Amino acid sequence: MKGLILSGGKGTRLRPLTFTQAKQLVPVANKPVLFYGIEALNEAGIEDIGIIVGDTKDEIKEAVGDGSRWGIRIAYIEQEAPLGLAHAVKISEDFLGKEPFVMYLGDNILKSGIKSLVEEFKEKEPNSLILLTEVPNPQMFGVAELKDGKVVKLVEKPKEPMSNLALVGVYMFDYHVFEAVNAIKPSWRDELEITDAIQYLVDKGYNVHPHLVTGWWKDTGKIEDILEANLLILETISSQIDGEVDESSKINGQVILEKGVVVKNSIIRGPAIIGSDTEIIDSYIGPFTSIQKGCKIIRTEIEHSIVLEGSEIQDVGSRIDDSLVGREVKIYKCPPKPSVYRFMVGDKSEIGIK
Repeated sequence: MKGLILSGGKGTRLRPLTFTQAKQLVPVANKPVLFYGIEALNEAGIEDIGIIVGDTKDEIKEAVGDGSRWGIRIAYIEQEAPLGLAHAVKISEDFLGKEPFVMYLGDNILKSGIKSLVEEFKEKEPNSLILLTEVPNPQMFGVAELKDGKVVKLVEKPKEPMSNLALVGVYMFDYHVFEAVNAIKPSWRDELEITDAIQYLVDKGYNVHPHLVTGWWKDTGKIEDILEANLLILETISSQIDGEVDESSKINGQVILEKGVVVKNSIIRGPAIIGSDTEIIDSYIGPFTSIQKGCKIIRTEIEHSIVLEGSEIQDVGSRIDDSLVGREVKIYKCPPKPSVYRFMVGDKSEIGIK
């Protein structure tokens, strides 16, 4: 069995962060989202993985490499433009051949992994296995309608959803899916939709088996979803203190301090993870915070946030919360001045001032 990970999207909902970084490499608990998908496939015993790449291909290739760090083989498949999930399957036929495969969206995280699902697919041998979960906003997803436990209809982002069962970003297929992706036509979005391909399989009498996901699943396409995924992953960590903590500092709860971390006169309340060579001085780091390597947090309070590598935050004056700070960002308090604001803001940023 092979794996196919889609990592070619532009990440428009995460701009301006994704103007300079692939959305699949945004870290959750200090690990790129994409790595969770690779590890899930690897845990399920899949050793040959193709990764669909687009404009950010060089960055993805540099981060992932040839797969040797996981003991697997990685191939890269270039997609000329984001033309749909079914198009990604279509251009991967040479790589996949006749083998069954798992398609995994590179910005998704599934708590329970997919090992048991792969085993279920191998045991029951359907032509396709799709994962479904109940959501409060089904109009934002591909939606499935079931009748007597069988898939009867799928629609991509319906204006009037016929159910609240959304397609989770993990799919399993045998080679019959290539018949489907070569038969369907582009949607109104000018994309080849995977929902249309699965509907083709249903209409032609192929066995499409639904599986309802009970554990949490996150599509990390928006900042609030990334922060929630970060929270959910941090809830599972165990403490590991490899950094230096002075006598005036306190570490409470489950906290990971990587090698080279220096903590002075500060409080870190877990769950939290602090990346290597980061300095925490006269500060408070609250629960559900991930700080990557090479950062400096000085006289600052921060919680339920993600800070990417090389950033410096100092003397902010108020607690930072629910925030995602990019790489090599500087946040600081300016010297007192008349009542004016000073900004250097990237495209499509959002700033709230009280």
